Amino acid sequence: MLSISMAAAFWLGLHLIVAGSLRARLLGMLGEKTFFGIFSLLSIVGVVWFVFAFRAAPLIPLWPTVPALGYLALVLVLLAFLLVTVGSGPMNATTTTPYRMIDNRLPVYGITRVTRHPRLCGVSLWGSAHLLVNGNLAALIMFGALLVTAVNGMVSIDRKRRRALDGLWEEFAAQTSRLQFAAILAGRTRFEISEFRAWHIALAIVLFAGVFWLHGIVGPSPLSALH
Repeated sequence: MLSISMAAAFWLGLHLIVAGSLRARLLGMLGEKTFFGIFSLLSIVGVVWFVFAFRAAPLIPLWPTVPALGYLALVLVLLAFLLVTVGSGPMNATTTTPYRMIDNRLPVYGITRVTRHPRLCGVSLWGSAHLLVNGNLAALIMFGALLVTAVNGMVSIDRKRRRALDGLWEEFAAQTSRLQFAAILAGRTRFEISEFRAWHIALAIVLFAGVFWLHGIVGPSPLSALH
């Protein structure tokens, strides 16, 4: 368990400290492009470390898992791919800089009507889905670390955007939500299917199918959770 614990410490330190309290200082020293290049490379290293450590970790059960939850996990992972893929488009005010404006406002458009943090919500769903079908200590360490950084990222981004955009962000935040569909259910915005692009949806499904097919290389087949 040492390797996966160290991988979790590396991941949490990278996202909570390097990209948190040390971010401003490092940006001043390295510049934005260099900082994000190094951060992206270290994030890839963290993911690869997690995968190998997870495969090598001993199985220490913590709670029983129900095979039928495997179907729910597959649905959640597909939704995660949809959120991440569609949320990577140019209309997402939480990830795109310089901020795209329409009529001097941050646009509430497409995926941001569902959640203003689609990519981080996608990671949260992906981590939660894997915890549903992996009730062991290694899974808790790995996917728990990913969940912590995803949720913290939503709060952190909101705080940074509020400082940078003030009233513009307050207006945008009032019409959107961190939690998926919460703003729609509360009547603060409405779902507009016409604002989505078919190729984004198709790409997400293709990526989901590809990762599903390759899953057995880094772990058990997703179908094993259904039995």
